[in-house]
Amino acid sequence: MNLTEQMTALAQQARAASRELAKLTTAEKNSCLLAMAAALEKNSAAIKEANTLDLAVGAKLGLSSAMLDRLKLDDKRIAGMAQGLREVAALPDPVGRVLDERTRPNGLKLRKISTPIGVVVIIYESRPNVTADAASLCFKSGNATILRGGKEALNSNQIIARTMIDAARRHLPHFPEHAIQVVPTPDREAIPVLLSLTQYVDLCMPRGGEGLIRAVTECSKVPVIKHYKGVCHVFVEAEADLKMAEAIVMNAKVQRPAVCNAMETLLVDKTVAETFLPPMAQMLADEKVELRCDETSFHQLSSINPRLRLKAATEQDWSTEYNDYILNVRVVDGVRGAIDHINHYGSAHSDSIITKNEAHAKQFLAEVDSAAVYWNASTRFTDGGEFGMGAEIGISTDKIGARGPMGLEELTTYKWLGFGDGQIRT
Repeated sequence: MNLTEQMTALAQQARAASRELAKLTTAEKNSCLLAMAAALEKNSAAIKEANTLDLAVGAKLGLSSAMLDRLKLDDKRIAGMAQGLREVAALPDPVGRVLDERTRPNGLKLRKISTPIGVVVIIYESRPNVTADAASLCFKSGNATILRGGKEALNSNQIIARTMIDAARRHLPHFPEHAIQVVPTPDREAIPVLLSLTQYVDLCMPRGGEGLIRAVTECSKVPVIKHYKGVCHVFVEAEADLKMAEAIVMNAKVQRPAVCNAMETLLVDKTVAETFLPPMAQMLADEKVELRCDETSFHQLSSINPRLRLKAATEQDWSTEYNDYILNVRVVDGVRGAIDHINHYGSAHSDSIITKNEAHAKQFLAEVDSAAVYWNASTRFTDGGEFGMGAEIGISTDKIGARGPMGLEELTTYKWLGFGDGQIRT
């Protein structure tokens, strides 16, 4: 088959599988998920072996150490994938929920119920654990999924998906085999072909860098839920507990700098900058973080510690997602200055204020226009698991439809059911 025929076959199979998924009971879906989780753990040696091949590909492609870390699978991460499936199994079934009921004056009864979206294409980079997360969430919510990871993770993605499918089929003979599919080719031309098949594909969700998401959005003929980038901020306000602020800043930046909810810009109120920035900068330097500073912070830090890795920030830096050990630093004039900076340069992902001042915190929470806004907490909490949603399929920074972590409920749509006894419209 040529590429068009191959992608069309995938989409047709997914559409047929979505019809079969609708027939599965909640108990059947949950038992399949538990079987998949056990199989991932049992097959961990083979999964790590396939991942080793991908790490070699990633190194040849010149991926950074942070990106290679995203790609790596070890026993802990495989166990985490399995635990994610178990958590999804334990969550309420999002399908069939009654969202609204009403009876019209003519006696016609209307009921609004949640239903699966249908066929969902997930396009993502590097992190092979997304394969298990996305497949489990789509399966539990009754959606067939087509997964297209990066070429650097093809071996890992294929073995994870195959392990899950085989486990479900052994456990449930009528499990629809094509409910979970991985695009078998790294050819980039597969994406526009797949996303032109509007008669089979209902939704696309890209996860990755801004370039990938923009490319997908521009070529897709099916709806796309977007998250262009994670330019996340932490603002240390004048009345912050500075020890708390240090801990949150370190967590937000260096725990996993390559993820989308990592902090990219540190904003510091001018009244505490001289006290807070020097020790904070040293802590970041100890973790080999390069600081890109505005004029005020550059002057303060360069005169105190010449060994710090400092650069003058450019205009472009303020809106850049580094996914690396690089951090912008800016001194601002109060909560108003922080809000204005975030709403101008941010990506509407995740932003946090550190303060004891409740009025300023409430102003920040109300006026920062992002999917997740925090008071005295790290931006790293913007995550489906941390929100108690089980695994997540992505973080949406769109405003129409889902926003923030996308879990089970966000993977459903709805329909209206009408119950009459002969009503006709006059």
